[in-house]
Amino acid sequence: MLRIAILVLLLASVTAFGQNSKNLPPAAPAATAAPQPSSGPVDDAEAAIAQSDWKAAEAKLNPWLAAHPDDSRALFDAGYVADAQNRLEDAVGLYRRAIGADAKLFEAHLSLGLLLARQNKLDQARPELATATTLDPGADGPAMKARAWRALARIDSNDDPTEASDDLLKALKLSPETEADTLLTATLAEKAGKEDIAERAYRRVLAQDAKSAPASAGLAHLLIARKQYPEAETFIRSALEQTPDDPALTAQLATVLAAQNKGEALAVLQKLHTDHPADVAITKMLAAVLAEAGDTAGSDRLYLLLLKATPDDAALLLGHGQNLIRQLKNAEAFAIFDKATQLAPSNADAWSGLAFTASKTNQPSVTLHALTMRSKYLPELPSTYFLWATAYDTLHQKAAAATYYHHFLDASAGKFPDQEWQARQRLKLLEK
Repeated sequence: MLRIAILVLLLASVTAFGQNSKNLPPAAPAATAAPQPSSGPVDDAEAAIAQSDWKAAEAKLNPWLAAHPDDSRALFDAGYVADAQNRLEDAVGLYRRAIGADAKLFEAHLSLGLLLARQNKLDQARPELATATTLDPGADGPAMKARAWRALARIDSNDDPTEASDDLLKALKLSPETEADTLLTATLAEKAGKEDIAERAYRRVLAQDAKSAPASAGLAHLLIARKQYPEAETFIRSALEQTPDDPALTAQLATVLAAQNKGEALAVLQKLHTDHPADVAITKMLAAVLAEAGDTAGSDRLYLLLLKATPDDAALLLGHGQNLIRQLKNAEAFAIFDKATQLAPSNADAWSGLAFTASKTNQPSVTLHALTMRSKYLPELPSTYFLWATAYDTLHQKAAAATYYHHFLDASAGKFPDQEWQARQRLKLLEK
């Protein structure tokens, strides 16, 4: 009964598969497993495990396993001891040996699956966890089987929210709902486009724990995604009163302030960047807001700093390219956008930048190619109609140029007076 006592004592601390391995206690062998011989050394080892005395446990297990190499119970315990000491490869090997000795050993499949999941070997983890859900964990182990279902839900949430929801429901049939379950429900609902369900789940967590950082960040993200900026701002400011130094919430506040064109966004981001200078996401946000605020040089210093670390990041190249355009460095910008389109050929903004800079550097054929690629992903704008027209005009393709000048005039509706004047003047000559 000692192994069951350890399970009952420690199970309350076991949650998601990302937890430290020492939170996963040795569990009783499955009721359907082949009986193991009574063993004083293994019993003594498990008593030491209950006290987290790993050296004492190993001192009992190692000689026993040398004489009984196929004892699945002892192999599992040895795997657990290795797992708890972060000797992960040893633990994997011992768990696999335990399964080889007894394919129905529930706790070995579960522990191996959880360990592989922590190592991000999800394709190997899932079969072990799925097997665990089919085995009998014993009379005192329903909550451990629920743990297997929860771990499966987290793995499946990456690619199949519906399957993940089913996994979670099976876990909830075996054990009470936890805050982590409710947060996962919200995440899955968002991925499935069920925003109302996600919002209710986040608010349910916050009603129980007003300082829940994941729930606050999740609800704020949802409101931002819906572009409910005033409501998001009010909520985030309230949440920051509970956790004033939360960097994620502060970054979200800066996002909604920037979306509402509030000057306070820059000050918030500058302080956040000062406090977290190595945070790439914060640095990107500050670079973008500085550019919008007209500090092109300050923005570009940040983009160049980020590009030193990740020179093939298309999003960073776009930000840098836009800054070069603002500084009238069109030839340099052309080279940047050309690289960006090669790295991210489905990025419409990269093609837009290449079309514009090709036009500015008198490369009409490149302009037309870039506009053709852009049109696969985004509808035309007055500005792109004008680029089409001027490129064809430069290439002396009069009919095409006239067609696009007319498209531009129809779409611009008086918003671009200088270009409209130019278009009308060119049409007078082209249509003579």
